[in-house]
Amino acid sequence: MKKTHVQGNNVMGADNQQERLDANWIAGFVDGEGCFHVSINKIPRMSLGWQVLPEFRIVQHEKDDKVLYQIKKYFGFGDVKINRSDHHGVRKEFRARGLENLNKIVAFFMKYNLKTSKRKEFEIFSQIIHLMNNQKHLTKEGLDQIAQLISRMNRKPLLKYLESSETIRQTRTNT
Repeated sequence: MKKTHVQGNNVMGADNQQERLDANWIAGFVDGEGCFHVSINKIPRMSLGWQVLPEFRIVQHEKDDKVLYQIKKYFGFGDVKINRSDHHGVRKEFRARGLENLNKIVAFFMKYNLKTSKRKEFEIFSQIIHLMNNQKHLTKEGLDQIAQLISRMNRKPLLKYLESSETIRQTRTNT
């Protein structure tokens, strides 16, 4: 009896694995394609004049955007939007913001560990989320602490915030 291969029944096929995303697959995918990002934006109407904006992102070319929608469905929150469009085509992103959602992201990656250098970025990101949960971003000291953490996390320092921080200026004049 000849055994025939039917792709639709191949539970180990790549298409099928993406159809049934599991937590470990998502963690591995984020290791390669995800980003934990925090910015501090000057917003004069905020009590300190600055807003802390943490977000979790995964960017893919639009031809692979199906996986972004699957990840959104898995988590039950977030948005899939155009990230940018240029001569390479359209890229879309899954983006999660808001402390309630980001607390769920942090809990997920505490349980399903990242394996690459992205783990360090996540650890700093989770510290910032913890500080925000404790309202530290609403104090000058907490905002300075978050800015220092961000400068260890991102490739480019937060010069706009750090240059205007009285704490940083005082430190420079005292050295």
